[in-house]
Amino acid sequence: MDHPATPVEYHRVLVSDKRRIGRGILAIALLLLGMQVFIFAFAIGATLIDTAIGTEPRAGYTPLVNAAGAFAVALLIPWSMLIQRWLYGVRGGSLSSVLGHLRFDLLGRALVVLLPVIAVVQIVYYVTPLPQTTWGWHDTLLLVSTALFLTPFQAAGEEYGFRGLIFRVVGSWTRNPRLGLLLAIIVSSVLFASVHVSTSGLLNLWYIVFAVGTAWITWRSGGLEIAIVLHALYNATQFAIDAALQIDPTVATDRSAAAIDLTVLIPIPLVVVAVIVVAIRTRSTGTIRTPGHR
Repeated sequence: MDHPATPVEYHRVLVSDKRRIGRGILAIALLLLGMQVFIFAFAIGATLIDTAIGTEPRAGYTPLVNAAGAFAVALLIPWSMLIQRWLYGVRGGSLSSVLGHLRFDLLGRALVVLLPVIAVVQIVYYVTPLPQTTWGWHDTLLLVSTALFLTPFQAAGEEYGFRGLIFRVVGSWTRNPRLGLLLAIIVSSVLFASVHVSTSGLLNLWYIVFAVGTAWITWRSGGLEIAIVLHALYNATQFAIDAALQIDPTVATDRSAAAIDLTVLIPIPLVVVAVIVVAIRTRSTGTIRTPGHR
């Protein structure tokens, strides 16, 4: 069993003398419930504003609803920190990494490496044309602005919630660190796929691969930085391209089995290569742990 003064891996920070499974289930429930409440509340607010200004919805989708949804999920960052602090007495900032804060040097290096790679992946993804529509000038501007300024925080919110809080909570349920890691990856990945509510096996496969890969990277690197950059860049570039190419939102947001084809699996090699690179870069140091004086 890990002792508080002993360096521990990222997923073992919440370990104590008791496994506290009931408390962990409560933490996960609060996280998921909070996410749904945030999304619902901001969606209602955006809809009321759209109605007041006469915005025409497209299958319930408008640029303002899109922005509200991104902001709502971004709130998982403080919400995850608050839950960890409240239920476990551990400082919320420790969710960022084993050092207790975001490692901006690692964040910057990941950004420099991943940006051109993800740009190539997106070019390949969009080679096959998708149905288009027509947005007004200001609607397009809002969609692009949301992609550039809010979507990265939306992605970070999901990382703090799923690869952060849930990953740590489940990882603390066993006395064996490796079993805890396996359970943490499985539970956090399944829940991540589930909240996206897709009936497509292919799309759910992509969600699982992405979640497992970023969970492993988080464990190995000792923090969320690389996972945040990977998630934020992928989502932001994709949403910005959708807006720039005037992609029909009823198609872009359709997660039903009939609407998904094999192109959704194009980014899988990106995640696999990211895992391999992290494994190679940490082969001499091993898994990054908390400092011994924590």
